[in-house]
Amino acid sequence: MSITRIQAENIASVLSEGLPYIQKFKDKIIVVKYGGAAMTEELLKESFTRDIALMRLVGMKPVIVHGGGPQIGKELARSGVKSEFINGLRVTTKPAMNVVKKVLGTQINHEIVKLIRKFGANAISFNHNKFQIIKASKKIDEMGIDYGLVGKVDKIMTGELKKRIDRGFIPVIAPIGKSATNNFLNINADVVAGEIAKSLRAEKLILLTDVKGIEDSENKLISKITPSKGQKLLKEKFIKGGMRPKLTAALEAKKRGVKSCHIIDGRVPHAVLLEVLTEEGVGTMIS
Repeated sequence: MSITRIQAENIASVLSEGLPYIQKFKDKIIVVKYGGAAMTEELLKESFTRDIALMRLVGMKPVIVHGGGPQIGKELARSGVKSEFINGLRVTTKPAMNVVKKVLGTQINHEIVKLIRKFGANAISFNHNKFQIIKASKKIDEMGIDYGLVGKVDKIMTGELKKRIDRGFIPVIAPIGKSATNNFLNINADVVAGEIAKSLRAEKLILLTDVKGIEDSENKLISKITPSKGQKLLKEKFIKGGMRPKLTAALEAKKRGVKSCHIIDGRVPHAVLLEVLTEEGVGTMIS
């Protein structure tokens, strides 16, 4: 496909302006939680995986943790398996866990790996069949609610993860843990991404969502917040649904050594590159 001179000049300008950030983040680990519309719309899937490949090819070290809630929901309905949400978490029965392993751990995971490879970078699956790096236990909340086969992260086994990153691979991680009793457990992908970022002492944690970022009570975007402000926001009623685990994961990661955490709008094409290669970004930064 041919491009005009103006398009070529724009591309050259963007690359030139991005150079300081490429240099800054060379050899740095950047953990990205991939989910929402960016996973379901074909153009966004292509732009995301192309951008991740580009980041690796210019020397950054991206690590992908993916969700897949809508796809799991569709497969559960198709299979006639009942499912409900409590406090934003999917109650996971044994039949539901079989669907989670099939859709999340195999189909989606392999598709992301294949797309990244299509754009010239080496990607590798980390799922319930391969490596099993997420050691977990059953999640029971403070109210004593039993979510079934839903887990919390006990430990991330980083040995194989670091080895593959150092060899130039992009790990693609499904948020399925394994307990000491050999049960597979469904874990919130934002939580897993935060734990991965902490364990790897990542430079950045980027969480994709389907809104502009963290919004105030009047639905206006908050572009930057401090950790203390973030803790106060968690007590507000307007921080609800999927935003709560995202903000919690970001704050925990920041507290444990991740330099900056970002909650960004994954509906924006090239959102991750905009966050990494520009000053403004496209969401909320916790720093």
